[in-house]
Amino acid sequence: MTRHPIILIAASGLAREVLPVLRESGREVLGLLDDRHADFSPTIAGARVLGGIDDVTLYPRAELLVCVGSGSGRERIVARLGALGIDSQRYATVIDPSVRNPAGCPIGAGSILLAGVAITADAVVGEHVVVMPRVTISHDCRIADFVTLASGVALGGDVRVARGAYLGMNCSVRQGVSIGVGATVGMGAVVLNDVNSSETWAGVPARRLGVSE
Repeated sequence: MTRHPIILIAASGLAREVLPVLRESGREVLGLLDDRHADFSPTIAGARVLGGIDDVTLYPRAELLVCVGSGSGRERIVARLGALGIDSQRYATVIDPSVRNPAGCPIGAGSILLAGVAITADAVVGEHVVVMPRVTISHDCRIADFVTLASGVALGGDVRVARGAYLGMNCSVRQGVSIGVGATVGMGAVVLNDVNSSETWAGVPARRLGVSE
């Protein structure tokens, strides 16, 4: 299979975390696209700043990776690129060599899995998901598109995390629990019950703090 060079969308901290993974795997990085390009130096972490996001049309053969930290931000950019004719086949999937996925669980286009992630059996990771270091995804979990799992998150078996949800560093989710669309779970929380869409939960055990607009 032909491996085309990669362009990272957004000159972010996440992009700087992804760059060493790509280089270690021998992938060619053309550079970065960001609408704030005029404010940046010509290179960031050794990668060229190529222009704004709409300049993606100048690179029709490049693979793309959206490196925005928030799921809602990634979703907005993917929609914007879709309006420019970019489909899911253009997106790269980046998986650190240390990731353990012995059962070959599927991982969607545009997703990023960083060092030390473990996926056990019969799990599914959607598109444009960001999984930070040392996350555990246990059996039968379903991680929907645009989810963000911060460092150290631990998911018990058969956990459902819906589109665009954010789980903070070192939080734990009990087996069988569902996290709703756009929900937020705070750092270090222990989630024992379902979290509804757009709710924010935190604490040990986690409790509802409010609902985002």
